[in-house]
Amino acid sequence: MAKKLSQLDPHEVFMDSSNLPNFDVSQFEGRIETPISTRAFLFFSVFCLAVLLIMVTKVFSLQVLHGQEYRERSERNSLKNILLVAPRGIVYSRYGEPLAWNEIGPERSEFPRRIYTEKVGLSNLLGFVKYPAKDKAGFYYEEDFIPKDGVEKFLNEILLGKNGNRLIEVSVDGQVVSESATEPPVPGEDLTLSIDSRIQQELFKGIKELALSVGFHGGSAVIMDVHSGEILAMTTFPEYDSDVMTEGEDSELIAGYFQNQDNPFLDRAIDGLYTPGSIVKPFLAFGALEEGVISPEKEIVSTGRLVLPNPYNPDEPSIFRDWKAHGAVDMRRALAVSSDVYFYQIGGGFENQKGLGIERIEKYFRLFGFGEKTGITTDEEPKGLLPNPEWKEKTFDGEIWRIGDTYHTAIGQYGMQVTPLQVVRAVSAVANGGYLVTPSLIFTATSSPQTGKLIGGTKEHYDVVREGMRMSVTEGTALGLNTKAIQIAGKTGTAELGVRKQFVNSWSVGFFPYQQPRYAFAIVMERGPVTNLVGATSVMRRVIDWMAVNAPEYFKNE
Repeated sequence: MAKKLSQLDPHEVFMDSSNLPNFDVSQFEGRIETPISTRAFLFFSVFCLAVLLIMVTKVFSLQVLHGQEYRERSERNSLKNILLVAPRGIVYSRYGEPLAWNEIGPERSEFPRRIYTEKVGLSNLLGFVKYPAKDKAGFYYEEDFIPKDGVEKFLNEILLGKNGNRLIEVSVDGQVVSESATEPPVPGEDLTLSIDSRIQQELFKGIKELALSVGFHGGSAVIMDVHSGEILAMTTFPEYDSDVMTEGEDSELIAGYFQNQDNPFLDRAIDGLYTPGSIVKPFLAFGALEEGVISPEKEIVSTGRLVLPNPYNPDEPSIFRDWKAHGAVDMRRALAVSSDVYFYQIGGGFENQKGLGIERIEKYFRLFGFGEKTGITTDEEPKGLLPNPEWKEKTFDGEIWRIGDTYHTAIGQYGMQVTPLQVVRAVSAVANGGYLVTPSLIFTATSSPQTGKLIGGTKEHYDVVREGMRMSVTEGTALGLNTKAIQIAGKTGTAELGVRKQFVNSWSVGFFPYQQPRYAFAIVMERGPVTNLVGATSVMRRVIDWMAVNAPEYFKNE
């Protein structure tokens, strides 16, 4: 018979707990579960009841005691998301003078007003903007300043800020009841241009006065650092008023701008296309030397015309005229006096004198940047035009290219079209020894090359071209630039226009100082009477004389 077990007390079970295997305490082994106390349940119940009472009290207050008040307030007030238009960056000249800035106007408190300098000659360069616009309900359908022209447009990414906003509650009478957190606007970056506004103004005044006095329809000028590509001055005439266009309130004056046949909205320096005339001769001369077509010392006689025999009708030869009988001229002298006959022959060839031919003429024009964009602005910049057989066939209903077309192209006539900015870039490459810089309007305080490409070529050939351009100033067609203030190398050009050749474009190009070139220039006076004897050179001489007194730092050799 089994032994009867007696009832055990709990304390007897755990008496020898120390002799049992080790417990995993983290898994609650070796522990006894005990029930939650009644006190804990009571405390939790009281807490929940208190929270419920608070909520009921608040609802009662909102719905019953103050319900009518809040309902009326909700009906009267409205929430508005207020756009905070970011101010545009300030535009400065190279010497820190503000050219375009912002002012807060009381009549237009939502956004700052754009203000432009009162100095003349800068409007087409700076451009203008259109203000943010609202519909009749007061909502913005254009939230940013819209750039319309000039620096404001093609450097907009720098000048444009980031708009902010704030949320406000407004009562029926327009009072602000409450306001939430604000996202502040971020102003655009300030911009320092390479422009010297003093020189810019003098260039504009000279162009304007000459145009009005002798009948030119317009004009443009560029002065550029031949090493860095920084533009010291770039102006155009006629111009509009940036403030007038931005404000948009003087409808009569604005209508006058649009009706003006001389188009004040055309930035002639960048977008104006002109027949270049004789200013292309330095680039043709360089090409002839590089290709071994002629030596610098060989002379060609100009009797005032080149007579090309007509194999089909000997009694009617083709005659290509020079503007003057120059006698025997070598390359330097031909550049100085701008002999057309000389360049007819090295361009197209004649008798025993070899010529470059139109393919190589186009090659060297392209090397110096003609027929391509300069890279200063957006894709809207024109490339210009270089005539060639394919262009003629397409333009003139299948007509073939003739030797006379090559002659005319060699002196910058026929269908060739260039911009003043392309010209000053090409002249800079002659001055600096073969580097085609990219023009820039941003001031960097350096004269070292920024961007561009190497043309290459023989140093001695550049020297010959530069010497010929210097002779043009000391004894040739650019004699008006011969001043004691600074040694200048130059070249003039007169491009004939019109069915009866009754109009001309007058050009003056060059660089200074001659021995250590720092700046190149190009000035064009547009569509003046052929009888006029005063041209673009007079404008540059006026500016040189002014700089000698007021800005002599530009004449110092580095």
